[in-house]
Amino acid sequence: HGIAKGVTRMHIELKTANRGSVVIAALRGELDDHSAESVRRALDQELEKRQASRLILDLSGLTFMDSSGLGVILGRYRKIKSAGGQMVIAAVPQSAQRLFEISGLHKIMNIYDKRDDAVHALKEVSR
Repeated sequence: HGIAKGVTRMHIELKTANRGSVVIAALRGELDDHSAESVRRALDQELEKRQASRLILDLSGLTFMDSSGLGVILGRYRKIKSAGGQMVIAAVPQSAQRLFEISGLHKIMNIYDKRDDAVHALKEVSR
């Protein structure tokens, strides 16, 4: 039997803004193969429930992310984009920036340093 590793539970904080057309999801903890499926489900349910076409993912609270987390992000991006919506990323932590660069996500998605910048950008686009 292996050594048990301390697990930081993934917390997802979902907020809606702009009368429900924008979902702001703040992720906290580790976005990895253990949490990816539940995060994906929670995001999809919230987007569907709110009939939202725009998503801001605030990653400022992430302490760890692996390729499973990238898969969740890319999957939501493709789903929203194919439905004519928009998704932006805010506050990618230093620890995950390299993953974004290696994967090329930084080339296809708009990434903002701060959540406020992302909110402002989506408001400008929706006018």
